Amino acid sequence: MSWIDDPAFAADKPFGPQTLPYGVVETAEGPAVAVRVGDHALPLRPLADEFTAELAELVAADSLDPLLAAGRPAWSALRARLIELVTATAAPDGAVLLPLSETATRLPFTVGDYVDFYSSRNHAENVGRIFRPDGEAVFPNWSHLPVGYNGRSGTVVVSGTDVERPHGQRKGDDGPVFGPSTRLDIEAEIGFVCGGPVARRVSTSAAPDHVFGVVTVNDWSARDIQAWEYVPLGPHLGKSFATSIGAWITPLEAFAAARVAVPDPGHPRQDYLVEDSHWGLDIHLQVFWNGTLVSKPDFAGMAFSFAQQLAHMTVNGATVRPGDLFASGTISGPEKHQRGSFLELSWGGKEPITLDDGAERSFLLDGDTIVITATAPGPDGSVIGLSEVAGTILAAGD
Repeated sequence: MSWIDDPAFAADKPFGPQTLPYGVVETAEGPAVAVRVGDHALPLRPLADEFTAELAELVAADSLDPLLAAGRPAWSALRARLIELVTATAAPDGAVLLPLSETATRLPFTVGDYVDFYSSRNHAENVGRIFRPDGEAVFPNWSHLPVGYNGRSGTVVVSGTDVERPHGQRKGDDGPVFGPSTRLDIEAEIGFVCGGPVARRVSTSAAPDHVFGVVTVNDWSARDIQAWEYVPLGPHLGKSFATSIGAWITPLEAFAAARVAVPDPGHPRQDYLVEDSHWGLDIHLQVFWNGTLVSKPDFAGMAFSFAQQLAHMTVNGATVRPGDLFASGTISGPEKHQRGSFLELSWGGKEPITLDDGAERSFLLDGDTIVITATAPGPDGSVIGLSEVAGTILAAGD
């Protein structure tokens, strides 16, 4: 029986001892690296004496940057020691539990490069039919490589950060018009936080040594701006204004029981995309719009794993560095209730969604709040949690 007296800290709960995600919280002494235990944060700096000298230096930092750079051996050693500490019957000297409801979180690491992929066939086909009703839903290259684009790391924000409605150009009846987006949307995604040594041409087998952990992502999207600008070069202002991520990073090691094969593409992969072990993940998401559950996407159907995405991202000689972030792309399933964007759920605005309070929505209105949660199966029937990503829409500024 653990010394942590929190009903949410149990194996059948998302944030029990099988999960232990890392974040950064505000304390009286300043920002501190912490792990989430149930509905509490456990700052690690006061426990530095419980670790080796190397690990003590990492947990005493005010961000996860040093830990990300330390690499897989340090990540594994720290996780093993933390499991010992939080499952012990007596609290270690200096341990303090901070209720999450009373504790502020920070963006836990310095975001380096940011790449967003487009790896859900159902999403790609749906968007293709909506944007190109008379053309091909999915282009021939799509199933052969993880399609993606480079985003803006400077607009990645932590869960709970308000999102201002963006301005941009959109198509009008008599040519382009400029102003606030009128078709503001979300994209429910899973993100991967990179760490370890700087590397290039990372193989699929080496990819796990360069991925520290997993986060929920909301890739906010201005569909009217996107539809006007995306030909011929793809996403730009319709995507670059904000991307929200969860405040707590669940270690990749926590997903050992959630690994699955990615779907068969129906043709051979290029050699560099062949996996010698499965790195698809059986993650289940839920999307809440002003408290109403509107979608339940499943990540297991994604056409490419994170290992294949990272291999493709670096195959041209590009580097991966600690703090780099890449996201899966919108997660959508074959059924309507599994669509991970409101563009799809409302089918381009033609089929409004009714919320629990009777309000109808096609796209986001000012004041709307979106919360995305996710879980995965853990060892011995336990549950692995990914922290929620939440955000509220503010009116466009001047």
